[in-house]
Amino acid sequence: VQLQASGGGLVQAGGSLRLSCAASGLTFSRYCMGWFRQAPGKEHEFVAGISRFGNSIIYGDSVRGRFTISRDHTTNTVHLQMNSLKPEDTDAYYCAAKLGATIPSSYSGVDYWGKGTLVTVSS
Repeated sequence: VQLQASGGGLVQAGGSLRLSCAASGLTFSRYCMGWFRQAPGKEHEFVAGISRFGNSIIYGDSVRGRFTISRDHTTNTVHLQMNSLKPEDTDAYYCAAKLGATIPSSYSGVDYWGKGTLVTVSS
């Protein structure tokens, strides 16, 4: 299983970025997907999660109303549209997959992790 994240970069506060995570080696429709972030020395923080067919979505409190998660079954990709970015959104962002019907919202609930993509928001 591979989860290949991309789209990170440097952006000014108030700007936008779109992260993508391409999944391979798994049956995409059997997995709920999520995004987490982690700053050095801190625990993973839940950002957003989406159910297998996109009918259920949840967000972390710090990003609700600014970030939007979506998934595309034609390309086996999950996206995270990040708007109104703040300096405190600076982190490494990780894509996650969990087999079954439960959206992964905690570190221990994830079956597969992708490598992080770094987002830096300047003030």
